[in-house]
Amino acid sequence: MTALEMYTDDLFIGGEWVKSNSGVYVDVTDPATEQVWGRVPAADEADINKAVAAAKNAFRGKGWSDIGAAARAVFINRLADEFEARSEQLSAIITSENGTPITESGQAAKHGAGLLRYYASLADFVDADDRRPYPSNPQQYTQVVRMPRGVCALIAPWNYPVALVMIKLAPALIAGCTVVIKPASETPLDLRVLMDAAQAAGIPAGVINLVTATRHTIGALVEHPDVAKVAFTGSTEVGRMLAEQCGRFLKPVTLELGGKSASIVLEDADLGYFESMINKTCLRNTGQTCYNSTRILAPRSRYDEVVDAVASAVRGAKQGNPFETDTVYGPSASKKQFATVTDYIRIGQEEGASVATGGSGRPDGLDVGYFAKPTVFANVNNQMRVAREEIFGPVLVVIPYENEDDAVAIANDSDYGLGGTIYSADVNHAEELARRVESGSTGINFFQNNQAAPFGGWKDSGIGMEYGPEGISAYTRLKSIHRTV
Repeated sequence: MTALEMYTDDLFIGGEWVKSNSGVYVDVTDPATEQVWGRVPAADEADINKAVAAAKNAFRGKGWSDIGAAARAVFINRLADEFEARSEQLSAIITSENGTPITESGQAAKHGAGLLRYYASLADFVDADDRRPYPSNPQQYTQVVRMPRGVCALIAPWNYPVALVMIKLAPALIAGCTVVIKPASETPLDLRVLMDAAQAAGIPAGVINLVTATRHTIGALVEHPDVAKVAFTGSTEVGRMLAEQCGRFLKPVTLELGGKSASIVLEDADLGYFESMINKTCLRNTGQTCYNSTRILAPRSRYDEVVDAVASAVRGAKQGNPFETDTVYGPSASKKQFATVTDYIRIGQEEGASVATGGSGRPDGLDVGYFAKPTVFANVNNQMRVAREEIFGPVLVVIPYENEDDAVAIANDSDYGLGGTIYSADVNHAEELARRVESGSTGINFFQNNQAAPFGGWKDSGIGMEYGPEGISAYTRLKSIHRTV
């Protein structure tokens, strides 16, 4: 495992590293070793005020918002190049922070750079000349223009600490907004790589700011009068709190929240192929992915076959040192999350579910680190807590269904609606079913977000869309200018 040490006392504000005002710090622990290896300052309200002021100064006047999207795209493409060049350093930090297997974290820089380049390519869309004539008078028309909202607060989670910033940062930058980023307390160090890249790329001072802070100071950022927009990825519980705060100030907010997605295995599905996809679509990143299909719905006629396939896939995947390239399952990201996952494994057994693989206790040979046994529960009904509540760990449940209508009903019987998959030899029929599933995204025989297409949750899984041109709309407001020819 890596032997990184990163102890810092500064924040990135106004284009430079400045010492925090607070004098309070947060330790960073490697979840695979339980060893503290880093430290960051816990910003206080004065630090946050300074960061917002820097972002506001960069936005106003002849600043970032006024140079046009084409000019901003030049800066954004430079940032993409500088960021991707730091891939090895970035992946080592991420894996040390949250235990993400290195094969996953190794893609973080490339993915983030790809998002930056994609949104840079939409500069013409942002600055498009949208003339709309009056139907009753050809001598008059309305010019509809997109205007950047202003200073945006970007609040990131710990499971994909870079990707879920980039999905917000890239559209915000091309739209002309400036930002203050607050990473999760568990993963506060990886975005320092992005700040170094921003300096090297010549991003104007104050356009991108980074404050590390505890959850207790989020309110000072969200409710700041100069913050015009909030974007958050995280739990539904915290999302509700932020929505209430933003609602009081009539402040727009994008929320990408929890999930309990379903994978519907149809009778004609190729179970060998389905088994090969389990760790990609159901347990990606040790189950710590919001859109994972953690409820597997199997036809009763093939139920035992499906359970065997799922258990085989999970049992056969290596768990251990996340820095080894053949590791599929790393540790839970924190001691708190480890306790949550192991508690749910106990709950599932107490509810009467059968353990097809895994179960309570530590994995063999992993006595140190926050490692929970990858677990598959069979004989589960959709009313059990393990079938209804987001676990966010390497735990799957397999639920039988009687017919396709029953499968859709079970899939939709959830407070969440984020992702999902359908496995079938007939992709056209699977698409018909996908249209009936109440979720923002559904994959047929695979699941992978497309940066050019919208992604977001229905029901308790969130508000608003990210990715695609639709992602830009969250960071702009429309102005209609009525005029004559």
